[in-house]
Amino acid sequence: MKEIKIHDKIFVPYITFEEIEHAIKKVANTLYEQHKNDVPVFVGVLNGVIMFMSDFLKHYPGECEISFLKLKSYEGTHTTGKVEMEMEIPMDLSGRHVIILEDIVDTGNTLEALYEILNKKNVKSVKIATLLFKPDSYKKDLPINMVAISIPNRFVVGYGLDYDGLGRNLPDIYQIKLEE
Repeated sequence: MKEIKIHDKIFVPYITFEEIEHAIKKVANTLYEQHKNDVPVFVGVLNGVIMFMSDFLKHYPGECEISFLKLKSYEGTHTTGKVEMEMEIPMDLSGRHVIILEDIVDTGNTLEALYEILNKKNVKSVKIATLLFKPDSYKKDLPINMVAISIPNRFVVGYGLDYDGLGRNLPDIYQIKLEE
């Protein structure tokens, strides 16, 4: 892994694919143990969740269903503070155990919007599982049930995460290089 440039920013290596894979296996196995007698619905938050959800499902040994929704809350490297719905969940979730898979939780604004959406859907239970969590920037009092990796409050790209549309396809995660 070496430094990379995306648009006008330099990013440095941060988390390898092997570390990510190990963390995902733990989350998948833990959620399976909690839901092995159920058929949960895993709902991915597009677009960033694509790689995490794909690898998670490869390691989840039980029966499950999947769905997606699309929310937008970032422009460039900063959150807008607003969450916009771009695509709704296209299936009935009534009476179902729903596990939201998120690529990253930072301020919690998107998480708050997810809870509001799911509270209207008459679900049996809701859990949140995130690949990355930024505890220093989290501003809500909402439960996050599974955190694969906690990270400091630095902007990251790779493994599904982007900077203005680029970087999602990188297998590793990079963090923005601090000005020296």
